[in-house]
Amino acid sequence: MTRLFTLILLLFTFFTTANAQTGKNEVYVDQQGRMRWQKDHSEVYLFGVNYTVPFAYGYRSVKALNKDIEKEIDEDVYHLARMGADAFRVHIWDTEISDTSGNLLDNEHLKLFDYLISRLKQRNIKIIITPIAFWGNGYPQRDEKTAGFSSKYNKGQATVNENAIKAQENYMKQLLQHVNPYTKVNYRDEPDIIAAELNNEPSHSGPKEKVTAYINRLAAAARSIGWTKPLFYNISQSPYYADAVAKSDVNGFSFQWYPSGLVAGHEQKGNYLPNVDRYPIPFDTIPEFHNKAKMVYEFETADVLQPNLYPAVARSFKQAGFQWVTQFAYDPLATAYANTEYQTHYLNLIYTPAKAISFLIANRVFHLLPRDKGYGTYPADSVFDAYHLSYNEGLSEMNTAKEFYYTAATSSTPVDEKKLEHVAGVGSSALINYKGYGAYFLDKLENGVWRLEVMPDAITIRDPFERASPSKEVVHVAWADQPMQITLADIGGDFDVKGINADNNYQTKAGNGSFTIKPGTYLLTKNGKSAAKWTGEKMVGNIGLNEFIAPQPVTKTPFVSYTPITEVSPGKAFTINTKIINISPDAKVTFTVNRGFGPPANINMEKTSPYDYSSTIPAAQVTTGFLTYRILIKDSDKYYTFPGSHEGDPYSWDNINNETWQTFVAAAGGKLSLFNATTDRGSTNTYFPVFTRNGGAQFASGEETGQLTFKASIPAIKQGQVMGFQLYIGDKTKYRLPEVAAYTKAVVRAKIITGQTGKLKITLIDNDASAYSADVDLTDQYKDIEIPLSGFKPDSGMLLPRPYPGFLPLWFKASSFSGLAVSKLDKLQITAGNDLSPDQYNKPFGIEVESVTLEP
Repeated sequence: MTRLFTLILLLFTFFTTANAQTGKNEVYVDQQGRMRWQKDHSEVYLFGVNYTVPFAYGYRSVKALNKDIEKEIDEDVYHLARMGADAFRVHIWDTEISDTSGNLLDNEHLKLFDYLISRLKQRNIKIIITPIAFWGNGYPQRDEKTAGFSSKYNKGQATVNENAIKAQENYMKQLLQHVNPYTKVNYRDEPDIIAAELNNEPSHSGPKEKVTAYINRLAAAARSIGWTKPLFYNISQSPYYADAVAKSDVNGFSFQWYPSGLVAGHEQKGNYLPNVDRYPIPFDTIPEFHNKAKMVYEFETADVLQPNLYPAVARSFKQAGFQWVTQFAYDPLATAYANTEYQTHYLNLIYTPAKAISFLIANRVFHLLPRDKGYGTYPADSVFDAYHLSYNEGLSEMNTAKEFYYTAATSSTPVDEKKLEHVAGVGSSALINYKGYGAYFLDKLENGVWRLEVMPDAITIRDPFERASPSKEVVHVAWADQPMQITLADIGGDFDVKGINADNNYQTKAGNGSFTIKPGTYLLTKNGKSAAKWTGEKMVGNIGLNEFIAPQPVTKTPFVSYTPITEVSPGKAFTINTKIINISPDAKVTFTVNRGFGPPANINMEKTSPYDYSSTIPAAQVTTGFLTYRILIKDSDKYYTFPGSHEGDPYSWDNINNETWQTFVAAAGGKLSLFNATTDRGSTNTYFPVFTRNGGAQFASGEETGQLTFKASIPAIKQGQVMGFQLYIGDKTKYRLPEVAAYTKAVVRAKIITGQTGKLKITLIDNDASAYSADVDLTDQYKDIEIPLSGFKPDSGMLLPRPYPGFLPLWFKASSFSGLAVSKLDKLQITAGNDLSPDQYNKPFGIEVESVTLEP
């Protein structure tokens, strides 16, 4: 960002502040509990993010890279605006800006937060602050020694200890009266801070009346210094205290949603659209809950990369009556290459471009959908209003007269191209043909003149939800020239392309709409049309005309990203697809495959994009047993071998590297393993009601050496309790499709372990989220239990990982069933305990499951 543009933004802030009516609230809550804008009394709807760089690990991680933190904030806020975010919330780390008595500390953290507020204002992003976080600043590292009251009183003490409460009251008053040096306005009177949530995820204990009294004390402290804006308090964290929270003197309540759980340690695969199908609120029986505003302070589809969930989340929130929604948490550009801030969350415009476009679509969903309107149950609601969501295509799509957005290749055509003003996407559409891996934005400035912004390619090379480290790149950014074709009648086929961001002097003329493009910002001008007025650093909405921000690559070493295929059918050719980064265009890539006997086969890999390489293993090589293989790269005079990233000539007599990938080639007509406790233990989502010293879920030794079993037990099972697990199996059937039509039965190897009787429910869920179940009777001895596939009947499936908060639905039943098809299988679930007779309650209960297979 240039100094001149920064000056323009500062002047904009100054004049905006100077003309604001000090102390006037932009937002109020009416008697029906709806937040409304003062200016026209319309309902408030805002959709954005949490972002933490001024505090805790966000601050330390950027500082450790020796980066200018204010500049990093500038860049991130620009990207938030580019994604359409118009809401910002964060729980302030009070432990970093207060002492033990609650006195405000004027330090670098507070200064950076002030700076962030000033930058958000410039982009018209509204703010809700949560003054108290209740915890230390360490995660994911250890807590530092800080001066704040949260370093003296823990989360549980904070709501009951008198000295802790006095410190919070003192801190609340001082923080809300703090004058931001960048805007010259205190937080109380700052018009773009529209509300406050009193604290973050409180931990309550003791009598309910004291909970109400505690909340009222914090609210009174805020109002005692003249705060008249809406105050919110968390009601979903501790449902037992919901009635006590509802009786408090606040204007609204805050909620959260983690529909796919948290911290799986790996990417969650499979169709998670059922997990975000609705958000029922269980507090309607509390009289005081009514006529209060509702906000979502945090949500995220944790550990999920697929970009089809955010719009469904926004639809569910709108249907439930929420007016403010903020994702947790947007990854700073400086560290997003490694996803270190919160490994279970991952959202960044550059590094997760499809999720970012999905977020943009979700913002529009939240703003434009009617309130309280339902659209049915998934999959019936995968098309609603102007939106289309597809799990199988990895697609979120918005298609209106003015806006056309998509997260993957789509065959849709714009509703009305003549009225179109904004296009954004990843992949290709009827308007834009583009094979790059980054997001792009096309915005109309006037007839015949459009602004094009193209982000660098983002290539996912590792699972971003595994254990994180600043030294481990999970998404690689690359700047490559890519072909693009734009078919837009408004500019014709021979338009001019001119770079306008800093240091971008690129100019060309399209031929039949086609041209080569590199990352940057451009003017596209119809042949013969003048774009003379579109120069300099003028603002187009809340985006600078010539703004562009993107990082350079973090690594330069060659790397091969590949996950081996588990199992394939015999005698059938199959294709290996891999991504390779940081090699020259003329590098030679060879795929070397070995069978159990005979010489290796060396196959040249075909380059299909700047990073994609493929190779087909001939049918003659695909014989039963194991195939082992590796990839060799010769780039100039250097050799690299994968897996293992070994540098050096692999054919040298003293090269000792022998790492390989392997794929099992099944016997003709052989079984298809859906679950084996030994090999699948790291990929299951376990559900268990209560973990105790004497009960829980684990992988234990089976009957034979080397064989594990999934074991779940509970000392005293209660009515309604259920245990079990889920496994994504979509990749298990993919390479056995020639044989799946011949499978007629499922075989389960399992037993009961407590001397009781019981049933095991086997549920097969397809990629449309239709669940089909069958029950089997267990004994206390392992046995193979056969179930005809015709015996699986339409049923409900569990939503796993368990959505949080815990009052959300655990079971889901699809709106339609087209019949069980093995080729469409997506998930396997095994559950037990929910069909016991009353005489079995409050007694020990447990199961063991070794395997599930499909057989002819």
